[in-house]
This record gives sequence, structure tokens and C-alpha cells, in this order.
Amino acid sequence: MESESVILRQASHLQKKTTPILGSVSYKLQQMVSNLKYALSPRAMWSDMRFYWLSGDRSNTVFASAILLLFLVIGLFIYRTIVNQYEARELRCLTLNLYHEARGEPDKGKYAVASVTLNRVASKHYPETICDVVFQKRWDYLRKRYVSAFSWTELDAPVSTNSRAWQKAARIAEDIYRNPEAHNLKGALFYHARHIRPSWARKKISVAKIGRHIFYN
Repeated sequence: MESESVILRQASHLQKKTTPILGSVSYKLQQMVSNLKYALSPRAMWSDMRFYWLSGDRSNTVFASAILLLFLVIGLFIYRTIVNQYEARELRCLTLNLYHEARGEPDKGKYAVASVTLNRVASKHYPETICDVVFQKRWDYLRKRYVSAFSWTELDAPVSTNSRAWQKAARIAEDIYRNPEAHNLKGALFYHARHIRPSWARKKISVAKIGRHIFYN
């Protein structure tokens, strides 16, 4: 028992001695990281560049300008990469929706289905991205479960990306994504197949009948 007490006292004494040292090292490391972040920030580089220019130090001005330009180029590259990945994902979701919902429809019908999807993205009552709109689910009080906005998303539906139907859907998806106003079915947020009569359609106003679908605002 006595030896344990001695060991505990020694450990406590060692901890008291090392804690300030570790705390000091940790603080210095935090300061170094903070200073490095500031030194590499565009704001600091811009400030340094102005200082060197006003002080007449042209060599350092050129160096600071080059570093700032490099960071801007890297930032632009990262931004474009993120944007391209986002657009590729959005286009694939739109293409999938056209492929499953309207691959048997004429081009005008495919554009109309795409228009409904984009109109929902623009509406405050729906999610803000194409993928979120396509895969949206809402609670159905009659069926007592979450129901998908587009029924194919509940199925393990096969996709043939080498087929003519996929290529056509991809082309139309990109066309309306890049030029949303060119083929927009304004106000259309809903549609259903002609051979069914859903109860919700009674409260909607029909804006178009295209192919095998009826569209509503």
C-alpha cells in the first residue's frame, strides 16, 4: 500500500511538471498553424503585395503576385472540379428520370417530363436539386408509408446505358439543363398517364396532353 502511494505521488508530481510543458508546446503549435494559414491566405498575400509595391520592393511584389495568382488558379480549378461533378450528378439523375418515365414518349413528351422535374426544383415546395426531386419521398396517409414521387425509384429497374433510349434521354436532359427556357412547360408540376385517373388530378388544371401523359400546374 505504501509503495502504491509513493508511485501515485510521483505520477502526480510528474504530471504537474509535464502539463505546463505540453500546454506550452500545444499552444505554440496552434499559433504556428494559425500563422501559416494566415500567411497562405489570399488576404495576407494581397496585403503583402500592396506593402511591397508601396515600399518600392518590386522583386517581392512580383513574387507575392505570382503566389497569389497560383492560389487563385488552384482555387478556380477546385471550384470547377466541384461544379463539374455536381452537374454530372444532376444530369445523370435527370437522364434516369427521362429514361424510366418517358423513354417511350416522343421528344416533346420527354421534354415535358424534364420540364416538370426542373419546375419542381425551381418551386419552393420541392427540394432544391434535381437528384433530390427525383428521389423525393413523402408520407402517404392512405398507404401508411413513404411513397416516391416517381415510382421507378422504388424498383430495382434495370438501365441499359448503351441503348438508343438512354442516349436520347441523355441528349434531351443535357439540352434542357443547359437551356431550361427553350422547352419549358411553364407551370407544370404534375403529370400522369392517360389511362389512369388519380384523385389529386381533380383539383389541378390541365396545361397539356402530350403523348401518353397529361400535365397539370
